[in-house]
Amino acid sequence: MTRKRFAFVIEDLYGGGAQKSLLYTADQLRQRGHAVKVFTLRERIEHRLPEGLEIENLAVVTRFTKATSTVLTERWQASRIKRALTPWRPDVVISCSCDKITRHLDFPNLYFWIKSDVSAKFSDTKQRERAFAKVRRFYKDRQVIAVSQGVKENLEQIVGLEAERIVPIYNPYERGPFMAMAEEDAPVPEGDYFLCVAAIEPRKRHDRLLRAYAESAVTTPLAIMGKGKPEHEAAVREQIKELGLEDRVLWLGYHHNPYPFIRHAKAMVLTSDAEGLPRVLIEALLLHTPVVSVDCPSGPREILTQELADFLVATDDETGLAQALANMDRAPITIEPRHYQQFLKETVLPQFEAL
Repeated sequence: MTRKRFAFVIEDLYGGGAQKSLLYTADQLRQRGHAVKVFTLRERIEHRLPEGLEIENLAVVTRFTKATSTVLTERWQASRIKRALTPWRPDVVISCSCDKITRHLDFPNLYFWIKSDVSAKFSDTKQRERAFAKVRRFYKDRQVIAVSQGVKENLEQIVGLEAERIVPIYNPYERGPFMAMAEEDAPVPEGDYFLCVAAIEPRKRHDRLLRAYAESAVTTPLAIMGKGKPEHEAAVREQIKELGLEDRVLWLGYHHNPYPFIRHAKAMVLTSDAEGLPRVLIEALLLHTPVVSVDCPSGPREILTQELADFLVATDDETGLAQALANMDRAPITIEPRHYQQFLKETVLPQFEAL
């Protein structure tokens, strides 16, 4: 294997899955013998940083640059990034969640890591076309890493992106750390329960979940974990009352470590309108928890393969979703390593090394 020098560029290390998967990928490549460095654009860190992973804050995103965000500002920020990257002599540069700035860089092996499906994010036609135009402007004739095959296809076929190259590469995982976190103490509900772990926001479609759950007539409780804006949480709580589900729905709130809850759930349920590659489904399979999901763009179809596809339901088929919940309640499927092999680091990391 040829040793390479990888530079990852991200705005900060605060927030959700994109930051977490970048840190994990970078550290795993480092452990495989590559030289790896993560460049952040501002000092904002929430995630636990892997020991031994080199991280440098370039401090090019500030209150001033936020207030004066122009193309000239972006180019100045990009010039500062280039000044830091050039002495590092990276073989591969991967930009994540800061492409508005890094699009002004001209490194020959620069990749833009796209984690979500922009084609399913907007219902308003004008907003949708503005978003598509932005994607085409940022990534035309550039190299892109798509987090799933579905994201790649939608970029090409729906958004109309004419990139130099789009490479679909899943986020890499290993089972051990999730099992360790799942062993930690947590106020897990007693007995069987279905579980939905998702931000309380309209795109996650808790309304669809609750209607299907009510129609399923199963007596196994439904646990909802997540947080959102007060008005969104209030709307979900009100629907629970309207459907008469107060005695069957458990409101768990937000937990920093959801894995004990996932591991002990009878099944994980996802009902979103759109995803990129939903981590929560992969993590459920790693913990050998089965999944019921809608076939939203994109990702669930690539995760629920083989016999798991029996629990993949058309997005707007609430009756089918109710039936899938009832079937899972009656006869939960057994998860085996072959169901998640394509997401393990041993399968995924060589694809990054081939860039």
